[in-house]
Amino acid sequence: MPTTLTAFADVTASDSTLRRFLHGLPGVDAVGLEARAASLGTRSIKTTAKAYAIDLAISMIDLTTLEGADTPGKVRALATKAVNPDPTDRTSPRTAAVCVYPDMVATAKAALAGSDVKVASVATAFPAGRAALGVKLADVRDAVAAGADEIDMVIDRGAFLAGDFLKVYEEIRAVKEACAREGGEARLKVIFETGELSTYDNIRRASWLGMIAGADFIKTSTGKVGVNATPANTLLMLEAVRDFRAQTGVQVGVKPAGGIRTTKDAIKFLVLVNETVGEDWLDNHWFRFGASSLLNDLLMQRQKLATGRYSGPDYVTVD
Repeated sequence: MPTTLTAFADVTASDSTLRRFLHGLPGVDAVGLEARAASLGTRSIKTTAKAYAIDLAISMIDLTTLEGADTPGKVRALATKAVNPDPTDRTSPRTAAVCVYPDMVATAKAALAGSDVKVASVATAFPAGRAALGVKLADVRDAVAAGADEIDMVIDRGAFLAGDFLKVYEEIRAVKEACAREGGEARLKVIFETGELSTYDNIRRASWLGMIAGADFIKTSTGKVGVNATPANTLLMLEAVRDFRAQTGVQVGVKPAGGIRTTKDAIKFLVLVNETVGEDWLDNHWFRFGASSLLNDLLMQRQKLATGRYSGPDYVTVD
């Protein structure tokens, strides 16, 4: 069994060989996929397990603000919340990261100094990805130079849908190289925008393409389109990382993003992880939620389990 990505050197030698490989992946049984995702979403979670799941979900959040009206003050407030999500309960876990635009990375980095919360930055002309490669790479280098620990890039969906898979592969490889910095490299999350890929077969192909190109994470969405993370598309991506590790020995993370707003939603996704890829991925090094409003609901449910009372949204900070 091959243990490194060099096993795919022949696959990526040309556009035709890459296309042949990706189109040779098994087709997705859409009905079966959606049925399994739905059935896993009905699993009953008991009180003790729910408390564990809530804390685990909090620790997996990339607390995100990606708005044109973002200010340094808003980013600093978000960083404070990431480090101390519930000021009334210091036992609450921290979030995994704060995710911002590149020009806010330095602000987030300074605000998070001394903590283990990561700074993630979207890049590559997020969210559309419609820019020249040189512009995208400059975007990445600026974010890394400012201190970003992680880069969330968007693929060129137009190229992918046109069948220009080698262009997408080479772009991911170039971004991966741009993540390099002294002492290591920023981890790379590759966003597919699954809502624009139209079919489950395309999501499977994009997953393998991203992993072959060196993604540290594969991510569903930007959160900026109508269809974002769903249990079915996340299940499909979890199956892809499972199969990829079985073939290569390389583990890749998964990040569903967009539309995950409630504790019930988050727990459904954690069940998907546990039942599909197992405990190896039940850690924020390998699984993340791209979210903002999710944290508040998790905190309210956590308070309810601790006190027996549902405190409501007035008892958590507004992001």
